[in-house]
Amino acid sequence: TLAGTNLAEREASRYLLSEEVDLIINVLDASHISQGLELTLELLALGVPVIVAMNMIDEASRIGLKVNGPALEEKLGAPVMPLIASRGQGVRNLFLTALRLAKLGDKADMGGYFRPEENERADRHKTARALEKEFVIRGERRLNWRDRVDDFLLHPVWGYVGLILILYTFFQIVYTVGVTVEHPLMATLDASTAWAVNLLGEGRFFTQIIVGALQGIIAGVGIVLPYLVPFLLGLGLLEDIGYMSRVAFMMDALMHRIGLHGKAIVPFILGYGCNVPAVMSTRVLDDPKERFVAAALATLVPCAAILSVVFGLVAFYMGPMVALVLYLFNIFVIALVGRILTAIIPEDTPGLILEIPPYRIPTARTVVQKAWFRIKEFIVEAWPLLIAGSVLLAIANFFDWSDAINLLTRPITWTLDLPAAVGVPLLFGIFRKELSLVMLGQALGSMNFDAMLSPVQMITFTVFVMFYIPCLSTLAALRRELGTKDMLTIAGLTIVIATAAAIFARGVAIVIF
Repeated sequence: TLAGTNLAEREASRYLLSEEVDLIINVLDASHISQGLELTLELLALGVPVIVAMNMIDEASRIGLKVNGPALEEKLGAPVMPLIASRGQGVRNLFLTALRLAKLGDKADMGGYFRPEENERADRHKTARALEKEFVIRGERRLNWRDRVDDFLLHPVWGYVGLILILYTFFQIVYTVGVTVEHPLMATLDASTAWAVNLLGEGRFFTQIIVGALQGIIAGVGIVLPYLVPFLLGLGLLEDIGYMSRVAFMMDALMHRIGLHGKAIVPFILGYGCNVPAVMSTRVLDDPKERFVAAALATLVPCAAILSVVFGLVAFYMGPMVALVLYLFNIFVIALVGRILTAIIPEDTPGLILEIPPYRIPTARTVVQKAWFRIKEFIVEAWPLLIAGSVLLAIANFFDWSDAINLLTRPITWTLDLPAAVGVPLLFGIFRKELSLVMLGQALGSMNFDAMLSPVQMITFTVFVMFYIPCLSTLAALRRELGTKDMLTIAGLTIVIATAAAIFARGVAIVIF
């Protein structure tokens, strides 16, 4: 709706009512046409040229629906075009028509069927249902294998079992690919570093800078990318298959148990890719208190950058099962913190109507493109920071400045029984979370972490990095969405949560290891 009940709707309405809009392409799901038509009726009342793109015609046909497009087009007074976007069918015609209409400036002519003064939500709902009844022919729907799969994956008990099995398989694949690639890469890159030191002379300032830069490059190629690439490809695969929407459905019950609106699942799902869009997506929530709680919890979700720490440190040395346990522990902490925050800041938690898309066979091109979009962000934004951070730490070590920096974080590292040298990596991790792992190897003097840290220390460090202060980009998003005061409150809160979670994890790890 364009009713403006939240920030996202108000921003969409503001733009659509501006002079910048030439034409609106309104994409509808042909298998759920009445829900889509409610927005269509609202858009038609704006007096801007509109094209109705009736997408997923193939899915509508599968469930026994047939849309009479030409008759609906005549009734609405706007072009109604069939589309199967996932296969590219109808896309060319859609854009050619859009170009033609935008140049002509044709506006929808509804012939008095739906008047702007009737543009109230109850009226739109009634009209949309009437349009569906008139122009959609319903055939027989038969149960198929997709329905039987959902009987298991959406089951109130077995669904969670399936979720854990799928996550474990996903983690196992990421770990296997990462380890297979990391070993030979690191051996080659370490040999290159040793060659550079011999060539330039050990202990010189210039040598330190070159070695620092090489270690930043090595960390990106040898530690981060081997895990990041398969993770992002796998995440894109799960999204395109349609499973992530089912995860949202399963997690909706959890959201309500911790006192949150079901819509809060959107930031959580996005957070596993990046916390920045996760924080930005909280604008779909209506209540300011709920937005604060959702944003605070979204910053605790381990993004793809933190994945490199979890897999490069814990999974590499202790196996993917330990990494999975840490992710499940992360969900537990988020639920606990959410429960506490919503008890302190009470609010209503209305239900969520969530559309479950059909299972689809993903296309390799789409999955690769989505993964490349996120990998490119690492290469363009994070990798230069990794290299620059490594150089800065090399300079700090050369002039013995790092000891002074480590004093700032010594209260935390001492509390968690971590080496004092870990302080600098934690500070650099605020710029980008991958930096905390890169700097860790450089600060400890070796990328062979099991020789420098005990299993308990690895787990403690990883859990703290999972929860402590969000990266600068996320902090900037928090400031834009919530204001400086709430940003600082959330940043301080994450330090407390990270310390408490790391202490708890350390206690459990001592018993196990």
